[in-house]
Amino acid sequence: MDIRLSQCFIAVDDHDQALAFYRDVLGLEVRNDVGFEGMRWVTVGSPAQPGVDIVLEPPAADPNTAPADRQAVSELLAKGMLRGVIFSTDDCDATFERVRDSGAAVLQEPVDQPYGVRDCAFRDPAGNMVRFAQRRTRPA
Repeated sequence: MDIRLSQCFIAVDDHDQALAFYRDVLGLEVRNDVGFEGMRWVTVGSPAQPGVDIVLEPPAADPNTAPADRQAVSELLAKGMLRGVIFSTDDCDATFERVRDSGAAVLQEPVDQPYGVRDCAFRDPAGNMVRFAQRRTRPA
């Protein structure tokens, strides 16, 4: 059986701000931008991974979501309590500098982790945690 990741979802409350981050800062390409029933979904992805899409979706995208639940999800998003995503990079420090220089909120500066990566973390404009990990080469 061959199973592969095709899509993942990140809740965003402002697609234009999300695009400024994911497209303009991170360099992801926009693959789709559609509206439906007053909502908008934007699909982005790395040119290096044409088979993996990241869907930037409204929080509580189901139109049947109760207003109180929609409000609760929006509040959790604002607190950074919903989704997180980890990107791999070949240069954690350079990625950190680029993302920090964009004005993104820094959660963690680059650090060598005991589990074999050097990583850093930010919040995207909606409050989601976004991490960047570089595999460390282990001495022989």
